[in-house]
Amino acid sequence: MTYDSEKQPQKNAYDTTAPDALKQFMVQQWKPRSRKVAPLKNAPVHAKRRDLLSKLFPKDTLLIPTGHEKVRANDTVYRFRPGSDFFWLTGNLEPDGVLALEPLAEGGHRSVLFVEPNPGKTNETFFTDRRKGELWVGPRLGVEESRVRFGVDEARPLSALGDAIAAAQNLTVLRGLSPETEALCGALNPRDGELAMALSELRLYKDALEVQELKKAIASTQRGFEDVIRGLKRFGSEREVEGTFFMRARTEGHDVGYGTIAASGQHACTLHWTHNDGKLKRSDLLLLDAGVEGNSLYTADITRTLPISGRFSKVQREVYEAVYEAQAAAFTGVAPGNDFMEPNRRAMASLTAWLVSRGILRCSVEEALDDKNQLYKRYTLHNVSHMLGLDVHDCAKARQESYKLGRLKPGMVLTVEPGLYFQDDDLTVPAKYRGIGVRIEDDVLVTAKGFSNLSKTIPSSADDVERWMKRVSR
Repeated sequence: MTYDSEKQPQKNAYDTTAPDALKQFMVQQWKPRSRKVAPLKNAPVHAKRRDLLSKLFPKDTLLIPTGHEKVRANDTVYRFRPGSDFFWLTGNLEPDGVLALEPLAEGGHRSVLFVEPNPGKTNETFFTDRRKGELWVGPRLGVEESRVRFGVDEARPLSALGDAIAAAQNLTVLRGLSPETEALCGALNPRDGELAMALSELRLYKDALEVQELKKAIASTQRGFEDVIRGLKRFGSEREVEGTFFMRARTEGHDVGYGTIAASGQHACTLHWTHNDGKLKRSDLLLLDAGVEGNSLYTADITRTLPISGRFSKVQREVYEAVYEAQAAAFTGVAPGNDFMEPNRRAMASLTAWLVSRGILRCSVEEALDDKNQLYKRYTLHNVSHMLGLDVHDCAKARQESYKLGRLKPGMVLTVEPGLYFQDDDLTVPAKYRGIGVRIEDDVLVTAKGFSNLSKTIPSSADDVERWMKRVSR
């Protein structure tokens, strides 16, 4: 079986066939391109990560694909985004690549990167292949250039992947990213799942470079929020909010880290509202949950709930301050040694006390919080934290005992994001609260002594939000 890169591109109804004369003409008289490339600045960091993984699988041949471009419609594709684990181990942003770690007799692994070759303009495919041709999509780095750039022991063309797999001993594969690679690998290995789990658990702990990149993404996200604030006086729709934030994400980063939630009015009560097709009303709140994914692929995940007019109404402020106090309570639970759910418990206790005090929950706080009841979830369905990093919901394949049921440890980065959501048709809620949704979300690093709020420069108290909006929108 051949690898996908060897297949001939599919012909479309509008494609034309190049005559031989054109092919011969096109491959002649091109100035030679310099093949010199500089090593990736952070290549030693990626190599250290490969060493960490190597120690967990000393006798296995490990295969980690990055994945391929995905079809959006017909023959158009989405912008490529590398597989997070592949990128974490290599720093390579190109599609189709596969990293192999081959065990050595003396211990450790040899790193081999399989990549798309770059024949330059010596091969007709540079102008005939719409999918990979240089004139259509730009040049690839190439084989030897990839070895130098990413600091791996060896690079080989993708066409050599099948032979390497056939010769591999104890093959363990990261599944779900490349059907082409998996077709060459044969039956599942029980250790395939262990590889995915191990990568997630290694990535639970952010190194200094990762924290630095997260801070950059958060700073860009703050600028994106301020772009939105400047436009709120003239915006008429949620789409304008989404588009404005996206401009900042593409100007300063790779993309948005996830679909922007630009939820105004009652739309804020839909937790993952990404339709963003509603109208903005000056009297409403705007729940903006958005994050810039930096060029390093690390993403921020920030939520602020903004009064579109620049000032909270009395009732809006009341709900907002209940969520703000719940977040403050959650922060007190972010400390090494605490279990992952402790911030959530403290936030839920705070929100539930407020719900009971307002007569929305007609029972005791203890009864509402009891695991057998969990009555508070009618108004605040989600937990307050998830891990954050290369993925907005990072490290999702870690074991529960290392993540949700585990202990917080220095180096972990998580969100803290309580919310209250009062549906507009909820008859258990006083009419004045219906249709109000509020969430406040920050990104925090667990430290040896507690935590560092990486997004603390983004105003979050009701008074600070109003002052922020006034200052930025002048």
